[in-house]
Amino acid sequence: MLKSRSGGQLIVDALQVHGVDTIFGVPGESYLPVLDALHDSPIRFIINRQEGGAAFMADAYGKMTGKPGICFVTRGPGATNASIGVHTAYQDSTPMILFIGQVGNDFVEREAFQEIDYRRMFGQMAKWVAQIDRADRVPEYIARAFQVATSGRPGPVVLALPEDMLAQVAEVADTRHYTPVQASASPQQLAQLRNMLTVSQRPVLLLGGSGWDQAACQHISEFATSNNLPVACAFRFQDLMDNAHPNYIGDVGIGINPKLAQRLKDADLIIAIGPRLGEMTTSGYSVLEAPVPKQKLVHIHSDALELGRVYQADLMINSGMKEIAEALAEMAGLDAATKWKPTVSEARADLLAWQTEPAIFAKENAPLNLWQVVQDIKRLAPKDTIITNGAGNYATWAHRYFPYGGMRTQLAPTSGAMGYSVPSGVAAKIIDPQRTVITFAGDGEYLMNGQELATAVQYKAGVVIIVFNNGMYGTIRMHQEKEFPARVSGTELHNPDFAALARAFGGSGEVVNTTAEFAPALERALEHSRQHNLPALIELRYDGNLITPGATLETLRKAAQDAGK
Repeated sequence: MLKSRSGGQLIVDALQVHGVDTIFGVPGESYLPVLDALHDSPIRFIINRQEGGAAFMADAYGKMTGKPGICFVTRGPGATNASIGVHTAYQDSTPMILFIGQVGNDFVEREAFQEIDYRRMFGQMAKWVAQIDRADRVPEYIARAFQVATSGRPGPVVLALPEDMLAQVAEVADTRHYTPVQASASPQQLAQLRNMLTVSQRPVLLLGGSGWDQAACQHISEFATSNNLPVACAFRFQDLMDNAHPNYIGDVGIGINPKLAQRLKDADLIIAIGPRLGEMTTSGYSVLEAPVPKQKLVHIHSDALELGRVYQADLMINSGMKEIAEALAEMAGLDAATKWKPTVSEARADLLAWQTEPAIFAKENAPLNLWQVVQDIKRLAPKDTIITNGAGNYATWAHRYFPYGGMRTQLAPTSGAMGYSVPSGVAAKIIDPQRTVITFAGDGEYLMNGQELATAVQYKAGVVIIVFNNGMYGTIRMHQEKEFPARVSGTELHNPDFAALARAFGGSGEVVNTTAEFAPALERALEHSRQHNLPALIELRYDGNLITPGATLETLRKAAQDAGK
């Protein structure tokens, strides 16, 4: 016999059916019945300090586990704050479900207190947006939400929860656990791919996108190794292959190694497995010309609608990553593999040369060498350390110089969202507390969601945060000097004492001004994290003139002035 349950209880019960163990959110009176049902549930509710941080944490959960990250926020301002995480999940193809409290059905369309039409608001940044108006349909809607979020190209789903529905009582059965659905390559497509690869002289594998797991990454590694294929990873998907692997040749995104960019342009076959081949990965659609590339292109993606959207590839395969990786692992030891071996060695040498210490620090006589900072992290942190970052030039030091240890050691937004670094780092440490988590954060970027340090303290998440303090919005200042040299406007920052702020939250905090000070400070931070399960922050104070590994603001300004700008 079915038991009568409230809409709020039905939602929590449905989440348990689908295996949810953690929710991120900020409480609101609009969904009090859900909070009440959670009181007796085994599901953890991680209380955040701002909805943007909660949504970023849900995105990080989706990236790390492959399961939808769950986020609950209140209506109106709560939803608008959370929208940055939904947009990030959409562009990053991360499974997520955002639940939003909503005005009751008796108040709808009156512009009631904090009322928003979420179908219109989230329509272009979510896979599906709906409102559950009847309690007896809660299990159906939530089952569909999980199905949509995880099938094909993963992404976010938004469900609005009217207050009166949450209080309604209904007798309805639970559904089954969701089952993600992915397409697979046909035998004919695999045969065509094999033929194209066999006749190729200069092939390159390009990995990216979501939907991967450890087994899929291992299968691709076996495919590349057995066939002597060079492997590059798309923008902020560098952890799809162990960067120490001899076949790994670098990342394809902002600040790409010029030799790698040229290698891609000169390739006669690019096999893109997973990436959308968007603006960042293609360097503004220049490495691959749109719509018809000069190189032969095999594009493999989990969303059929993405294939042919920008590039008319020679072979387009609609497949999930696990499915295509398993199929390719069986394509081992091609007869042509021997001829590609020198290419792998050359490309790998190009990467190692690209990662050597930049001359800028010696030339500028810089007290704090950021390249050496990364070398110290490499030396002191475990190989499976998770590195998180948001948006900003500071992230270059991680992307270019840190060797990611494989799936899942990188959490970063392909959407270029600022404020991602701290929430994702805290979430990673909550989700996998045994692993070391180090967050790279810019000074401007940190203060967008640095309040989630309180969440880290509350839940004993010992993340190590490194704040790159150069007193400016560095990326914007860089572009400003290129376009409007010596006309600084809107990019200077007056910052707090970040180390003291971290101590005020209940973590540890240190300031580093010189290269020699960093390694001991990192050792203390890592030990503090391990011993106390509390966050530790290191503030790097360095010369803002050192804007990138290859240029200073002064040289950028002079070049622009010489060009007549």
